[in-house]
Amino acid sequence: MPVIDQDLHHAINSLRLLSVDMIRVAGSGHPGIALGAAPIIYTLYQNHLKINPADPDWVNRDRFVLSAGHGSALLYSCLFMAGFEITLDDLQAFRKIDSKCPGHPELGKTPGVDCTTGPLGQGLATAVGMALAERYIASYIGSKVKRQELINYYTYVLASDGDLMEGVATEAAAIAGIQGLGKLIVLYDSNDVTLDGELDLSSKEDITKKYDALGWHVDYVNEGNDPKEIDKAIIRAKKVTGKPSLIEIKTIIGRGSYNEGKNIAHGKPLTKDDIDNLRMKMGITTNTMEIEERALKNMRKPIVERVKEEYKPWVEYFNKFKTSSNTDIMKIVRFLEFGEISANFDARNFQIQPNYNEELRESNSKIMNVISDRTPFFLGGSADLSSSCKTNLYKEAELTKQYQLGKNIYFGVREHAMGAILNGMALCGLKVFGSTFLAFSDYLKPAIRMSALMSLPVTYIFTHDSVAVGPDGATHEPVEQLTSLRATPNLDVIRPADINEVIGSWEYILKNKRPTCLIISKQMQHILAGTSSLSVSRGAYIISREQARIDALIISSGTDITTSCLIKEELKALGKDIRVVSMPSINIFLEQQAEYQKEIIPPNVKVIAIETSDKTPWFRFTTPENVLGISDFGLSGDSEDVLKKMEFDYNTIKNKVVELINK
Repeated sequence: MPVIDQDLHHAINSLRLLSVDMIRVAGSGHPGIALGAAPIIYTLYQNHLKINPADPDWVNRDRFVLSAGHGSALLYSCLFMAGFEITLDDLQAFRKIDSKCPGHPELGKTPGVDCTTGPLGQGLATAVGMALAERYIASYIGSKVKRQELINYYTYVLASDGDLMEGVATEAAAIAGIQGLGKLIVLYDSNDVTLDGELDLSSKEDITKKYDALGWHVDYVNEGNDPKEIDKAIIRAKKVTGKPSLIEIKTIIGRGSYNEGKNIAHGKPLTKDDIDNLRMKMGITTNTMEIEERALKNMRKPIVERVKEEYKPWVEYFNKFKTSSNTDIMKIVRFLEFGEISANFDARNFQIQPNYNEELRESNSKIMNVISDRTPFFLGGSADLSSSCKTNLYKEAELTKQYQLGKNIYFGVREHAMGAILNGMALCGLKVFGSTFLAFSDYLKPAIRMSALMSLPVTYIFTHDSVAVGPDGATHEPVEQLTSLRATPNLDVIRPADINEVIGSWEYILKNKRPTCLIISKQMQHILAGTSSLSVSRGAYIISREQARIDALIISSGTDITTSCLIKEELKALGKDIRVVSMPSINIFLEQQAEYQKEIIPPNVKVIAIETSDKTPWFRFTTPENVLGISDFGLSGDSEDVLKKMEFDYNTIKNKVVELINK
């Protein structure tokens, strides 16, 4: 064991014991990382992290992401020792309902937690987005303020072997290397063990060589129990510019316990006898869930001293900007203080000509570029499909290592990393978007789920929204994707019918504080009589009313609205009085008051739903036999031929509607 300061040695061991006590009290958790990686996280918090426990949301704080989210007990104990608003009672409630200390870190639950983590790889990938956002925001402010000091923070990650095995981590690491994110530092807890056994059963990668090849600065600490060597490695990494850093730190899982070095130490609480033995070996005589004052002092004093030097001068510096009369400076102030992006977008100000007719993805592109012109804080990119999704901000440059003010991000064919990186950027306040085909949304579903869990206002733009894609065939034709997205809690899914509804969708998105999937058609679409930009915010509205009575009510979304309106007009000649409801967003409609829902869809009315997608979401409004949808994978061929083969061409749908009304 390396020779270290006895007070420091005692404090690190106190952190270890507090963490394993939490896990034993909870009856579940992960003691292996708590015992092995304690010196890493302790050294980082004590000596390096620019934080203020009294102001955990300080906008210029360093960010820390526990990508190895199973080490939550270690993080919560560390935050308590660092002086955040967490008590021993909070730690005692680890993994209990409504606790400040949930099983894995969750944004908004625990002071000092900067990101929800748990699914391995997501944290590291999200941290890439945080670092990218820091550089962009700092560069923008730097273009308006000489030698700006408002934003200049680091993003740190504690990652495990499991994190680095996940594909999303490698995808994101490749982007970090290309972008040259010098303020991203990953501390790799390298213990050569996974849950199921030794690491070499499933991986024989040389991580340092791999990350070196990805354009990273790499370093190595042979003894993960030596805080001095860890400290030196972090200092070296902070001196590196133009490259992200990965420090491999060799540790022993479950260090000091009976199961030291074994996979069983990963996720099984230590026995009382094992913990008692640890206390004896460490020379610590506290009872369960107790900690000595000198351990707290050892952690908190250096943090308080650093805060004095950095926090107060920053606040005074920021306050000077609040008195500025410069418009650009005040936009920066409102962004940093309140999260405002100052886009000044009002759907009522758009006047669309009645003969307007173009692909809906082109309409969406125009609205996105209007937004981009009005705010510097709106940016994003595509998984190598911007030319097909039409999501390029055509007045803006690419965001690169060389030009850090670009607003078009080239993610490459890396959908999953795109989603996670967008989450990191949104965590830093930016209004971001990413795009790909709807059929490929499955590639980034885990990142979308994390957006929803954290309630991050990320906009996912999914084009090519139905089997009408045609010639590309079943692999590119979405069927079940809308259902999957609509089933995700806290996620808005909007499928607009025309440019009016696209405008309304963006007004909703810009005012909203949760993630949105915007489903956009590739098909030509003219402006429809009766569509309403303002009504999108209510999820559904009447686009075409009945004349006297309601013989049937047709609900649709997206381009299927055109079909529904045409059918209504044809059935009018047959004496049928039809109401057509446009429902761009099922979940938003279901959040409206019951009175409004009944006004749009009255009870005891025959309801028919039409959508070129899976039928399931519409069962809540009508019986399954009254839903006209797609129940099989698509086909390769001309769009009209595909729809006809799948019995979803106009005439077939019309005849089915007549049959249902007369039934």
